[in-house]
Parts: sequence; C-alpha cells; structure tokens
Amino acid sequence: MKRLGPGSVSYYFYHEKKFLLIVTLSGILYNIGMIAGPWFDGQLAQYLYDIFGGTRTASDMYALCLCYALVIVGVQGARYVKRLYVRKFANNISLAMKDRIYQHLVQTPKRDMEQADTGALMTKVISDIDTCVEGMRKFTTEIFDTGVVMMTYIVMLLCYDWRLTLCVLVFPPIAYALANSLRRLVATTAARSKESSGALSGMTLDRISNALTYRVYGEEAVQDRRYETYLADYEKKMILANLWENTLQPIYKVIAMIGTVLVIWFGGHNVQGTGWENWDIAAFSTYLACFIKLATKSSHAAKLFNAIQKAQVSWQRIQPHLQAAAELRQPVPPAAPAELTVRHLSFTYPGSANPIFRDLSFSAKPGTLIGVTGPVACGKSTLGQAFLCENPHGGQIFFGTKELGNGHTAPDGIVGYCGHDAELFAATIEENIRLGLPGDIGTVLKMVCMDQDCATFPAGTQTPIGEGGQRLSGGQQARIALARTLFHPRPLLILDDPFAAVDMATEQMIFDNLRRLGSDRIILLLSHRLSLFPKLDQVIWLNGDGTAVVSTHEGLYASCPAYRDLYDLQHAQGGAIHE
Repeated sequence: MKRLGPGSVSYYFYHEKKFLLIVTLSGILYNIGMIAGPWFDGQLAQYLYDIFGGTRTASDMYALCLCYALVIVGVQGARYVKRLYVRKFANNISLAMKDRIYQHLVQTPKRDMEQADTGALMTKVISDIDTCVEGMRKFTTEIFDTGVVMMTYIVMLLCYDWRLTLCVLVFPPIAYALANSLRRLVATTAARSKESSGALSGMTLDRISNALTYRVYGEEAVQDRRYETYLADYEKKMILANLWENTLQPIYKVIAMIGTVLVIWFGGHNVQGTGWENWDIAAFSTYLACFIKLATKSSHAAKLFNAIQKAQVSWQRIQPHLQAAAELRQPVPPAAPAELTVRHLSFTYPGSANPIFRDLSFSAKPGTLIGVTGPVACGKSTLGQAFLCENPHGGQIFFGTKELGNGHTAPDGIVGYCGHDAELFAATIEENIRLGLPGDIGTVLKMVCMDQDCATFPAGTQTPIGEGGQRLSGGQQARIALARTLFHPRPLLILDDPFAAVDMATEQMIFDNLRRLGSDRIILLLSHRLSLFPKLDQVIWLNGDGTAVVSTHEGLYASCPAYRDLYDLQHAQGGAIHE
C-alpha cells in the first residue's frame, strides 16, 4: 500500500484517526438520537389531544416531558463531544499544514523567495489553509449531521408510510443537482477572490513598507488611488464569491420543502383512514416534523457542496507547497571533523561581468582559525555565503571527500553560519538559541559572555526579546546569534562580523573561548576589525577587484601594503596591537 504523504488530504485524516474515532462514535449516537425529537413531538401532540378527550391526565404529560428532557440531555451531550473533537481535529490539521508550509518557506532558497509574490504567499499560508481546513471540518461534521441523520430520518419515514416517503424524497435530490450544476461557478468565483486577496495583501505590504518613500516624493495620493483600485476589485470579487455560495441556500431549502404539501395532503388522508396507512395524530405530527428536519438537512447538504468547492480551490493552491514540504531535507546530525579544501573558487552575481572573487584556493585542518578581510564591499560576506551553497559557484569546495554545492553534497550537518545580521525572532532568548534542539544553553551563553547579561533580566533566558531582538542592544543581539550557532555544533563555522557590536575586552574573551572550542573545528572569521588577526592561523585578504591573497598575518603585513595600512590605521586608533 502506498504511504500517504502531506500532499494528500487523506494524510491529515489518517493522522487524526483517534479524534475521528471519538467523532464517529459520538456522532452516530447523537444523530441516531435525533429521531427522538420528531417522535416526542408527535407523542406530545397526541397526549394533548387525549387530555382534551379525557383519556389522559396532565401527570401523563409531565412524565412524557421529563422523559423527553432526559433524552435530549443525553443526545446533546453526545453532540457536545462530537463538536469538541471536530474542532480539535480541525485545529490540529490547521497547525500541521501551516507548520509544513512555514518549514517549506524557511528552507526555500532566498533567490526563489525574492521572486515570489509576498501577498500571494501570505494568502496561501493563512487564508487558503483556513478555507481548506474549514471545508474538511464541514465535511467531517456533515457526514454525521447530514448523512447519518438523513438516513435515520428516511428509515423512520419509510416505517410510517413507504409510499408517501418515496413521493416526497423526489425533491431533495433536485436541490443537490442544482448545487452540483453550480459548482464550477462557485469554484471560479472563489479562485478569483483568492487571487484578488493575495494581490491586495501584497499592495498592503508595499504601502506600509514604502510609506516614508511615497511621502517624501509626494506619491502618497497616487499610491492611495492604486490601493483603492485593488480594494475595490477585492470587494467586488469577494461579494460575488459569497453571493453564489450563500444566497442560494434559501432556494435549496424551498425546493427540498415542496414535499411538505404532499405530506399534508396524503398524511391527512392517512389520519382520516382513507390513505395508504392508518395514522393517529402522533403519527401525522411525527412524520411531518421528521420530513421538515430531513428537508432542512438536505438543503444544508446542498450548501456543503459549495463549501467543499471553495475548499478544493484553496487545496489546489496550497497542495504544491505541502507536497514540497514533504520532500524537505530532514535534520542531520553534525558531520565528523575533516579537512577543508577550496580549489579555484569563484563567484559572479547573475547579470554581472565582474567576479566578486576568482581563483581562490586554500586548505585547512580541524583546529584552524582563518580570518577573512579586505576593503569595504570586497566580498567577505559573499565568500562566507558561498559555503552555504545557495548559489552556483565556480571551482570546488571539499570537506573531507565530500564536495559541497553545485549539485553535490548539501552543507547540512557540515556548515554552521552566523551572519552579520542577527536574524532573531519574537520569542525568548532560550527559544532563539535552541530552535527546538534540547540541551543546556548555559555553556554557550558563557562562551559568548552573555550569561551575566541574562542574569540581570527579570525572566533570565525566558525573557522575550521582541521582533528582531529589538529589546536588546546590538551587542546582545550579536552574541545571542553567535550562541545559537555554537549551540548547534558543526565542524565548519562561518562567522560574519560576530564582534562588530561588542567592545574589545568582550571580543577577546569570546575569541579565547572560540579558540578552545575550535580544537576540532574549522572557523572562518569574516571581519573588518583586525585586532585578533595576529592570533589567527591563516588570513585571506580580498582586494576588492576579484583577486585574493592567502597567507598569515605576518606574511600579509610584510607583503600586502593595503593590509598593512589598514592594520596600522586600526592600531593607531587603539583597535589592534601588532606583535
């Protein structure tokens, strides 16, 4: 049997099978119990007739009412359980879908994300998932609240008068047929409304993100008019979508209720003893109440078809993302230490004729610390990102016998990266460091000299840091980002300006800790501050014209005037001590 994947609707039903079992049992109990309502309604009418006729007393009515109340309590109790677990079922599916799509977006290469429509992505992640899950919830609910209960009502009607039942059951299928004939229209209008919603979301983001620019250049009025155009289009298409989905509900109900005329006509003959069956007041009242409930449910089923059509539209939009999420690489454990070999590495941005660097070769064994520096905009960060293998590069990168990038081994489990932007998220300090990995974060906090800072916070490592770490200083943000990199061990670490926002004394302490940590790791330290470079094993100087020099600090200081001038300038300003 083929294993179900996240790109299949059945996958989500299967993974919530425990909740569905509870829903099934409580749903069957509740919906079979629904026939108690029409039966008791009929009995109450008969008892009332008998009381006026003198054959029953008020105490008989009270006893019947008490029994009715107890049955309703039991039936509604089963309904409560069913509704509770249907909601839990839907919530779990919503969380699972959103988590998978978020994971897919997180692991999507940056170049692909930059080409995507942000507004459309927001709509897919939020609105489409909600619509799809709502359709699944309604489908699960209506299997019992419509399917099971309708079968129960039909069986009950057949027991009272099968000929009359066959006549009145002609009309509900007509309502179904009408709903089915309109499904393409419902699906089309729903799809257009989703597309318009995505365009409006993108325009809203643009209006907020570039508000200052538009105001400075006097473009606010123009952008406001553009926004109004998008908003008007969204309103028009959303109204049209809701029109076809919701306003047809009364029509479905009227068609299904036409059979009431036949019930009154032929049922009256049954009461008079001239029809197909011999009925009393209780039988007539029960049959009429049961048919009205059946007709109402059948109109709901017709509406359900339209809701499912909307859900299918949303499913088609998110299914590729869910399918792609199923194929994501699973986390892998850290690779074993190995030698790093770089041969003739080069990189040029698409559309540019000038390489950022070219023909760069070097090697390093575990325990090696390599500094990378150069003039402003020389390509330090670009070189560091080359080891992440997100963009094609020239030359070769080997870690041990494994070649990284360009269709070869992915850097998972090999490369750890700390960019010059901290990229923190709105959570606690601990959550930003862990990213789901268990273990004690105290060690890495001490390594980056952040333990004492955390001790001063009221909630310690449980302190929320705000969006992007805005509640912290720049130095604290940088150290938490570094702590996160160190907490997830990798044998090759790329550290891009990790000390840019810390003082010299803190920089020295963190470096000493890195030196002890790096006995079995290779660390590339990308930095414009050269105070630590005399202590590094190798230094790579990027000239800014695509060429590079690989040497030691002493060798570069003696042979590279640009490096020597930069180092001496920082030394004169107290930023370095040349040994």
